[in-house]
Amino acid sequence: MKTSIHGAFALLLCCLTLPACAAVELNPGAEKVIVTKQPAPQGCRFLGTVVGEQGGSVSGAFTSNANLQEGAVNDMKNKAHGLGGNYVVLENTNAGTTISGDRDSISGQQTDVTHMGNAYSCPPQLVGL
Repeated sequence: MKTSIHGAFALLLCCLTLPACAAVELNPGAEKVIVTKQPAPQGCRFLGTVVGEQGGSVSGAFTSNANLQEGAVNDMKNKAHGLGGNYVVLENTNAGTTISGDRDSISGQQTDVTHMGNAYSCPPQLVGL
């Protein structure tokens, strides 16, 4: 029993000290990136496809669904901003689930979120910035 308590404490400590449990933070300037399902306005320049993700089979189990979602969006905004973009057309979203169990029971939980979108550089007046 003592070993399992130490293991649980170590896992909790890792979770609290690593950014895995919190949403990915936005880089300065990335908060201005718009993510939408609306097509890019005429006059915007396509920069490339960006993929934002948060979680994984280990850290995702200790991250709330809200933080998984927010972190994946923030990661995508950071990547779009890094390309010089200010507008992302969200094309696809996937939420992964890790399932475990044996012949007597099965359990699962959401452990990751991935967003894929197309990044654009748009004149500020076209996107309300």
